[in-house]
Parts: sequence; C-alpha cells; structure tokens
Amino acid sequence: MSTRTEYDSMGPVDVPSDAYWGAQTQRSLTNFKIGDHKMPRPMIKALGLVKYACAEANASLGLLDDETKEAIQQAAQEVIEGQLDEHFPLVVWQTGSGTQTNMNTNEVIANRAIEILGGKRGSKEPVHPNDDVNKSQSTNDSFPTASAVAIVDQVESNLRPALAKMREALQEKARAFDEIVKVGRTHLMDATPLTLGQEFSGYAAQLEYADQAIEQSMQLVRQLAIGGTAVGTGLNTVEGFSEKVCAVLSETTGYDFVSGPNKFALLAGKETLVEAHSAMKTLAVALNKIGNDIRWMSSGPRCGIGELVIPSNEPGSSIMPGKVNPTQAEALTMVCAHVMGNDAAVGFAAASGNFELNVYKPMLIHNILETTGLLADAMHSFTDKCLVGVEPNRDQIDDYLERCLMLVTALNPVIGYDKAAEVAKKAYKEETTLRDAIVELGYLSGEEFDEAVQPAQMIAPDKRQD
Repeated sequence: MSTRTEYDSMGPVDVPSDAYWGAQTQRSLTNFKIGDHKMPRPMIKALGLVKYACAEANASLGLLDDETKEAIQQAAQEVIEGQLDEHFPLVVWQTGSGTQTNMNTNEVIANRAIEILGGKRGSKEPVHPNDDVNKSQSTNDSFPTASAVAIVDQVESNLRPALAKMREALQEKARAFDEIVKVGRTHLMDATPLTLGQEFSGYAAQLEYADQAIEQSMQLVRQLAIGGTAVGTGLNTVEGFSEKVCAVLSETTGYDFVSGPNKFALLAGKETLVEAHSAMKTLAVALNKIGNDIRWMSSGPRCGIGELVIPSNEPGSSIMPGKVNPTQAEALTMVCAHVMGNDAAVGFAAASGNFELNVYKPMLIHNILETTGLLADAMHSFTDKCLVGVEPNRDQIDDYLERCLMLVTALNPVIGYDKAAEVAKKAYKEETTLRDAIVELGYLSGEEFDEAVQPAQMIAPDKRQD
C-alpha cells in the first residue's frame, strides 16, 4: 500500500495515499483497536452538517474567505450525502470527547477541499483542518452539537414515524375488535370483562404517552452546545457565532435548533441526552408489555390462552413438525431488553463527567442512535409481520367468558360482596355455573341472575338515571 507522510503536533505519520483522512485519524486507527463498532453513519452526517454550518457562520462574520468557505461546504456536503463514508474508519471506543472523530471529519473535509481548490492532499494548504474547518470550534462543543443534530434527525425521521405507524395499526385493531367481549385478567387471574377493542386501545394509548415523552425530550436536545468551545466560555469565537450556526442548521435540516443558554452544562453534563434516552426507554417499556401480552394471548394453539391468532411466518422448531412461534414478539421484546441495557449505560456515562467535560460522548451517541434504530426497525417489523395480521379466536374468547367466575362482580350491588363471594367459591368448588350456584343458595332466581349478569353490560360505568 502506497502512503504519504502527513504531520501533526506530534510529528510525521504515514497515511494511505488514497485516504482523505490525515495524521490524527491514522494515529487513532493505530491506538484504538477496540471492537468493531464504527462511528454511526447518522453521526458522520451530522458532523458534516455542523462543519457546513460553521463555515457559513465564520464567513458571514468575516472570519473565513468565500473561496475557502465554498470549498469546505462542498466537501462537507459530500460527507452529508455519504460520498466519503469509507474515509471515516474510526471505532466508537476512542477518546471520551470524540476528538479523534472530530479530527477525522476536519481532515477529510480539509483534504477534499484542498483537492477541490487544486491543491495537494495532505498539504494543509490552502485549507487547514484545525485553522479553517474547525475554526471557532472545539471538539468539546462541535461533537455534542453533532450528537444533538443526529439524535433529532433520527428520532423525527425514523423513530417517531415507526411509532405512529404501529399506534395507527393498534387503533385500527381497537376499532375492529370493539364489539368482542372477553375476560379481563389482573394478577394473571380471571377478572371482570372488557372488550378486545378496549384492550388494544390501551396499547395504542401507551404508545401515545411514549411519543409525547419523546417529543418533549427533543425540545431540550435541540439546545446546542456550539459556541462553547473548550470549556463553555466561547474562547476563540465571536459574538453571534453560535446563533448563526444554529440558524444554518435549522435551515438545512428543517428542525429548529437554538443556541443553548448555558454551554457549561451542555459540555460537562448530559442530562438532555439522559432525558431523551429515558423517553425511548419509556417506549421500550410499553412495547415490551404489548409484545408480551400478544404473545401470551396467542399462546397455544390448544394448550395455551389462545384468544388471538397471529400470522404464521416461519417454522418454529427444528424437531417439532408444524410448530409456529410468536417470533416477532420475541424479537421485539429482545430489542426492548437491549434498550433498557443501553439506558443503564447512558445513565452511568452521563453521571461520570468531571469538572468542565463529560468524557463518555462517543459511547453516549452510539447507544442512543443504536436505540433509535433498533426501536424503529422492531416496530416496523412487528407491525408489518404480526400486528396487522392479528385476529381474534372467537370460540375461545366466548368459552372463557361463559366460564369466568369473576362475572359475579356484577352481583355486588344486588346481593352484596360477601354473598357474591360465597356464590363464586361454591361454583368453583363444585365445578358448576354461577347461575346454578346462586339459585341453589337461594339468593336469586335464574331469571334474576340473567338480568343482573350480562357481560356486554359490564364493560363501562352504569349510566345515571335522572
């Protein structure tokens, strides 16, 4: 492999001739051979957006000439579009500020800009990675700014649309199942009835709560650290720089970003990211409940609950012929478990900064972007391959409802709790019906029981009689 020699503050480094990265990226490749998690593509795109916006702001403030600005922006646009992805080889597990990835971005954009202007790759002339591409910035503010841009973009363009799609599918099932009265369950035991539609409406509402939490958390994430430079003071920037960068980012992305009011907090603390991921964990909690409920209700087909029939997508066993498993529910709940693990890591990382800087930034953005992608993919898969094909098993639902002892609850206003409990216990012990038990005890006639115990009338509060 042919190489060229580049220089940084520590001396010469041999870099592959065809690489747009430079000396600092090459040193990171040598020093951090840890795992195979590369910096996520949405983060690379976001870094390109930040460098594009910073070039515009610097030029508008008279800190960068137009020719250099245009070359940097052309190169940054290629980063944004993914044309230079092969030149971002660094792993997540590097310096905790993300300096190596920030410099990777600076070097790639600088070398490509140099090429655009007719210069020699690696020369740092006429575009310098630090002095020009990184002008008015530090890794300490540009990396968290890019992280925020990446999170907002992935949440709004990927996660929330997938959530809305699944919520709409649940709402459609709620409408379709609205007339199907079934046994309720509390503590895994039989309870009073509800409709299958009411049950599914609860699932849809759980997703609505999670979506509201995610939407609210994004308001804080949209407050950007740019302009804080090294420790939050704004050294080496000029007044108005942060606001101009935010304006350009808002225009180019379509999302409203604002300059964070306290850069010290945004560099040293990561509470905004904790809240954002916590909202995603809230979604994972709801999804886990929904996935498990559908898995249990479809269990069987003959020896389980069997109230739902789910699509048969693939064989379920290598030894048991004809077995079909709730694979989409299993995949969904595995993703939820992983997201909860990510949340623990995010919390630990955010709590572990020191003084003016949090130094867990690459892991934070890796975990958060992984969570957004996994949840979105899992919701699409579960919705398309399971949820839309869920159907009720009416015979099983009706059989359970007919035999449910908790219908006795409707007798509380008629004969009182204690007598109703006596009826239920007698019916259970003697394996008879509630109707037979109450008639034998002499508390009601059969006709009076039939009038009092009507499952379809037990799914909502009684209407007041004026």
